[in-house]
Amino acid sequence: MPAVLIPLIAAGAFIGPATAQAPTLQMLEQLERGEWEIRFRGGEEPMKLCLRTGQELIQLRHPQANCSRYVVEDGTGEITVQYTCRNMGYGRTNIRKETNRLVQIAGQGSVGSSPFEFTAEARRTGSCK
Repeated sequence: MPAVLIPLIAAGAFIGPATAQAPTLQMLEQLERGEWEIRFRGGEEPMKLCLRTGQELIQLRHPQANCSRYVVEDGTGEITVQYTCRNMGYGRTNIRKETNRLVQIAGQGSVGSSPFEFTAEARRTGSCK
């Protein structure tokens, strides 16, 4: 074995294997719980949402659907999640936190065979009713 490789191999013995960590979406966990109002840009009626975990904001066009998710970005101030709902469509949602009471949301995808695209602002308005 060449003498140059011995120090490299020895150094590698002290470096443990890289540990993969699952995305946590902690940014959503920091949002204040309660009733939130979502105001869509483009004329769509605002909607109210009771935020319990923060993840309710990910599937605005597929609420209640059991969908598989892939986290594209998991930052401290912004997340992007792509999801697929079997036989119901798919979506990609980006959420950017301004404060723990105000976020900007952009989504696109399809519900069944109908495409959708939206941008919205969501803010906490009070306690859930």
